[in-house]
Amino acid sequence: MNFAFFLPVVLTLYWLLGKKKLSYQNSLLLLASYFFYACWDWRFLFLLIFSTLLDYFTGLKMCRASRKKEKRFWFWLSVTVNLGFLGVFKYYNFFIASFAALLSDVGLQVNPWSLKVILPVGISFYTFHGLSYVIDIYKNRIKAERNFIDYSVFVSFFPLLVAGPIERATHLLPQLKKKRFFDYGKAIDGLRQILWGLFKKVVIADLCADTVNAIFSNSANATGSTLVVGAVLFAFQIYCDFSGYSDIALGTARLFGIELLKNFAFPYFSRDIAEFWRRWHISLSSWFRDYLYIPLGGSKGGTWMKVRNTFIIFIVSGFWHGANWTFIVWGSLNALYIMPSILFSSNRNHLDVVAAGKLLPNLRELFSMCFTFGLTVFAWIFFRSESLGSAFHYIAGICSPSLFSTPEVLPRMLIVLILMFLIVEWIGREESYAISKIGLNWPRPIRWTAYYSIVLAIFYFAGPEQKFIYFQF
Repeated sequence: MNFAFFLPVVLTLYWLLGKKKLSYQNSLLLLASYFFYACWDWRFLFLLIFSTLLDYFTGLKMCRASRKKEKRFWFWLSVTVNLGFLGVFKYYNFFIASFAALLSDVGLQVNPWSLKVILPVGISFYTFHGLSYVIDIYKNRIKAERNFIDYSVFVSFFPLLVAGPIERATHLLPQLKKKRFFDYGKAIDGLRQILWGLFKKVVIADLCADTVNAIFSNSANATGSTLVVGAVLFAFQIYCDFSGYSDIALGTARLFGIELLKNFAFPYFSRDIAEFWRRWHISLSSWFRDYLYIPLGGSKGGTWMKVRNTFIIFIVSGFWHGANWTFIVWGSLNALYIMPSILFSSNRNHLDVVAAGKLLPNLRELFSMCFTFGLTVFAWIFFRSESLGSAFHYIAGICSPSLFSTPEVLPRMLIVLILMFLIVEWIGREESYAISKIGLNWPRPIRWTAYYSIVLAIFYFAGPEQKFIYFQF
């Protein structure tokens, strides 16, 4: 499907229908979202619709239940079925292969039956939309939505359907219930955010991917310095790939008069790991905080409970990303990283923007940002590697004497583009996205020259087309 054609058509029809009834707009959004999803694989559209129907009806049943036991039944039915589908499609092969490997270690050989199906795109995201909804109803935080069209749009709104952000019913549903009017200023702001997201994805992420894939696929023969280059470039690849998608999603939603949850807040300018996780994939981090960490007791039960709950949410977060031990180790590493701030209650030290109101950070802030970035890059090695063995071999290669040699691969133009990108991100770090306010007060010819320069950069420097990384989660 050509999104550049799809979006203008839907947007034009949407605002034409807005002159009539709100229900027409929401119905169009639902049809457009289902068409958008069906263009990937129409067969899994039925899974999305079933999940939506399940949570919609169990939500109504919970609200109508006269006894707590009945309400609990409908709640656990929804949770069990949702997690069951997620487990079968995403984790069945992982568990069956791990179990077979365990039996093999004790001398028992088995031939496990594995599923030969692809992972439905976006299943982790729309499943978490539904789970938050039924949990909020069960906890009496919200009432069940009676309008099926409105609820379906909440679950499947196409800008966020395949890679988030993970929305909450308390945030998105009220917007779907109110009449929306075209706002030229918001539309231009949305286009600006889409433009920046496209630059991050098409230029930085896709160019990085080309070099990263070459280095990781031939890591056994690469020098330590080259492996460092690969790890650092992957850090920029995954950030620009995922935050680029989020910018496109938020900007697209704003064209429809809808505000989605912010998903990134310049995480690589963080001064410690706790701050990093407040700024990276914010919708997922806050989801685990509200629906797992706090129900487990949060930080109220003493040191042991803090440590236990922190490890649980980070390991689950790692496992959410994929059925591979590499993701679990990645999550565990981040739990270890954050432990000092948990134990010494310093995890809320950096709630402000680094060097707010200043042109440059001080030396302490600069060192803290570089150290935090280094820890993050190291953890990303496990995230990117296909297996634990390849990750450990990659790290062993970095620790070799060749670490101090000249890198065999050093894409100079890409490095220049990354430095320019970082400068723009640094200048705009106090805003919702990097170019949100940049140039607004410039004369119109200069401002539009800057925007067209980004457009030209997208066409001129675009790397080989790569799928969004988070489509696989």
